[in-house]
Order: sequence, then structure tokens, then C-alpha cells
Amino acid sequence: PVTDGSRELHSLCAQLEFLLQFDLKEKRSFFGQRKDYWDFLCQGLARCRQEHEGIHFVTSLEKLKTPVGRGRAFLRYCLVHQQLAESLQLCLVDSESLCEWYYARSPFLSPKQRAEILGSLYELDCVTFHLTL
Repeated sequence: PVTDGSRELHSLCAQLEFLLQFDLKEKRSFFGQRKDYWDFLCQGLARCRQEHEGIHFVTSLEKLKTPVGRGRAFLRYCLVHQQLAESLQLCLVDSESLCEWYYARSPFLSPKQRAEILGSLYELDCVTFHLTL
């Protein structure tokens, strides 16, 4: 199993975060706080009209104050529960929402690149992750 001390885990999480932040449009909340991929994920999963356990878990963690921290915790939660590919796929289904959140260079806007990314993430479902949440 992959644990918190794994070098590969840190590389994987950094690459995932890079992908989710690459060419992300700058958006601000009502109070002026910059939105991040966490907000994109929340919106995308809320659109599916079902409560996502990972979103619920992360929002219950009072120590997490920033969107980036919440996003990282969500990625870890999804890896542990083998839900990363499915969760991300639910967020990437709506092309109108993708265009609202990402500029044209984002790999998520290319059907071929999006399929390759999701295919790789689905392969991670075979890996056991023992991470501290």
C-alpha cells in the first residue's frame, strides 16, 4: 500500500494539483477570497445532485481554512476511498462549466486529454492508499 511517507504519493498529488490548477480562471467569492480547484470540485459534484462523502468530510475538518488545503484533503480522501477518477469525471462532464472555470489551454477542455487523464486515474483504483486523513 501507498502511505504518507511515499515519494510517489507526493509526486502524484503535486501532479494532480498542477492539472487542476493549470489554466484555471481567476474567480473570487462574494467576500473577495480567490476560488481554487476545490470550489470547482464542489460546484461540479453539487451539480450531480448527490451529497459527496468526500466534500462532507473535508468541510467538517475545522483545521482546514483555505481552498487549497481543502482541495488537497479531498484528493487524499478520494485516493483512500478509490473515488478520485469517478469524482473528477462527474466534474468534467459539463463542458459549459469547464469553460466557465478553465481557459482554453486546460487539458480538461480537450476530449482526448481528458479521457487519457481519467483513464490513468481509474487505474489508480487498483492501488491501496493508507493515508492519514
